[in-house]
Amino acid sequence: MADIETKFSQNQPLKTQKNFIGAQIFLRIVVIAASFASTWLMLTNKQTIDIGGFVLDANYSYSPEFKFLSYANIVVGAFSFLSLLFLVLVGRRSSNPTYYFILFLHDLALMSLVLGGCASATVIGSLGKYGNSHTGWMQICDHFGKFCKRATTSVTFSYLSLVCLLILTITSASKSRQIQV
Repeated sequence: MADIETKFSQNQPLKTQKNFIGAQIFLRIVVIAASFASTWLMLTNKQTIDIGGFVLDANYSYSPEFKFLSYANIVVGAFSFLSLLFLVLVGRRSSNPTYYFILFLHDLALMSLVLGGCASATVIGSLGKYGNSHTGWMQICDHFGKFCKRATTSVTFSYLSLVCLLILTITSASKSRQIQV
């Protein structure tokens, strides 16, 4: 009976480590997919309309906030892929808290970057949807519906990436503080 309890207690940390690595891999894949989906939606976002003989077009590149979101998502996706490779290589060998502290700093930096991109794109999106009567800025989403819907979807994918990076940051910080037995 004591022999079974000893085996169970020895396998429990290994099982917990595998579950942790599996969750980290899954979340990083979601971050990569959401970042690149958001980037693709934003980079291909354009619409042209004709209002009374005037041809107007909307393009993501006309807004520095949308460009920043796109470039931030490219960086986040690429560095998340590199961290996925790092996790797969290091996760099999050891559970050294120093490695998880490196992942914590990495995830924190990426989370901060995507947070800035999401915040700036959300502000300009709100301005496009509702306008600002105090400054005389008119809403444009009633004319450029397709453009606004794609931009909203892109920002939504970026927020999904942000939430996953927040979870990764918290779990990496927690794991980096654990004492190695």
